[in-house]
Amino acid sequence: MTDRLSSSLWGKWPICRFLTGFLLFSGAYALINQLLLTQSILYRAAAYDYVSAGLATLSFTVQAITLLAATVLLPRRWFIALLALTTISASVNVIYGQIVGDILDLQKTGWLLTEARQAGEAAAEFAAPLALALGKLMIALALLVGTRRLLHDHVRRLTRDRLAGKTLFAAIIALVVAPSFLWTPLGLHPLAAERNVYSFAATIWTADPPPPRALVTQVPDKKTDIVKIVWLIDESISYDGFTTIIRPDLAAMGIVDFGEAASMGHCSTPSNVALRSGVNVRSVSNKTDLRRTPSIWGYAAKAGYATQMIDGQVSGPPQNQLLAPEQALIDDYQNAAQGIRTDLAIARLLNARLKNDDKQFTYAILRGVHFQYRDHYPEGALPEGSSTQAQYEKAISYSKDGFFETLLQGVDRSKVAIFYASDHGQHIKDGITPHCSGSPVASEFAVPLIAFLPPQIQQRYAASPPGGRSLSQLFPTTLTLMGYDTAYASQNYDNILTMPTARYVWFGRGIVPVKSGGTIDIQAGTTFPAR
Repeated sequence: MTDRLSSSLWGKWPICRFLTGFLLFSGAYALINQLLLTQSILYRAAAYDYVSAGLATLSFTVQAITLLAATVLLPRRWFIALLALTTISASVNVIYGQIVGDILDLQKTGWLLTEARQAGEAAAEFAAPLALALGKLMIALALLVGTRRLLHDHVRRLTRDRLAGKTLFAAIIALVVAPSFLWTPLGLHPLAAERNVYSFAATIWTADPPPPRALVTQVPDKKTDIVKIVWLIDESISYDGFTTIIRPDLAAMGIVDFGEAASMGHCSTPSNVALRSGVNVRSVSNKTDLRRTPSIWGYAAKAGYATQMIDGQVSGPPQNQLLAPEQALIDDYQNAAQGIRTDLAIARLLNARLKNDDKQFTYAILRGVHFQYRDHYPEGALPEGSSTQAQYEKAISYSKDGFFETLLQGVDRSKVAIFYASDHGQHIKDGITPHCSGSPVASEFAVPLIAFLPPQIQQRYAASPPGGRSLSQLFPTTLTLMGYDTAYASQNYDNILTMPTARYVWFGRGIVPVKSGGTIDIQAGTTFPAR
């Protein structure tokens, strides 16, 4: 009875069929492109940028019409292929947007590819937003299928099957695909979520190979007694977490504590790339390509130090945009992931090497406490259902239990300089992204920065009041300890750590240009990032 009534209604008023189909499609398109539509049209209009809002509306309209035409007109097999392609691209956008709260673009897609190994941890940590994203996606796909069921046969009947044939189908597919690869060269934007991943991926895969690193031309101008320099870069240790959990155990170890420091990124990749590359904070811009800088490896080699990198987070290919031209500069690259006691194993490894007389610079990435935090301490160490804060504190405590004691045991510290920091901070709160969020807060940048220095050097660094420091200062400070001229290091990078930073600089996910001459994601200012 209901089916006959529905059929009669559609037959009597076909406009109702078309209107309902259009509404179903509009709902699907809005769900898939929610963040893009909001930021590109609503936010632009709210800022009185009506030209940009109008152009974005036109861009979405053209792309939506092509998708609607394909949904309604294509034969079943072709429609299934279209739906599969739409699902792949839309799912990446919707899931990313739901978890991070930001839109996907070319640079962020490149970042996603480098962080693919963290997908499992992210899925477990953000199960609720992931489920919500998948729910949105399923509703959108159901609405697209509903649109087709309402309109496909009816349109064919109305046109007496004239809208058929391989030529027309090929033309429709061409129209669907064309914006993916023509919009950017034509200067049109934005690309819609159902298609942008393919354009971004094609651009990344066809990008120019990474450029070679510049050679170091500066020569150390003074002799140094320091034979071992170590950078310990921890993972996800906030300044507050360090101060309350780690710092009390270091009070008797003779450290220089520079206080709250600013990382150069709220994600691991940009932070580590900037640290290794060195940043001229006074002149860096969105056209800077950090893949071309001499890097810490070049300076260390020029000063006679063997170079070593230890990564406690991977057991396969390098992470954090460690590209081939840069890796070739490292004398010894070593994967060191060994489960939840990885950091203690690294401490033992470094302790043995700190006791020989070879000149060596070591960059050690610790396992730390990247979410999900319960993966970083033994099962049963906390009651089930413990808060995120409790899990985080337990993870830090377990991660660094015995680490510094093991590292320094029996070491002659008169010839050793060790710096400890974290790649980024954490914003600890249930149900939110703790770092690398779409709208970062200051706690995502706030990290510890301490040093174990020879007595003859330590007093000079300890005399300056703590605070106002940035991890950008680690690079020039290390150059001076290697024997390079202090004025050169400060002028070409940043103030050394005897004084505050010359300028805060921080990078987003797109820290390197995807193509030659492209731009990067960077911000700078005189105040602490996001504060």
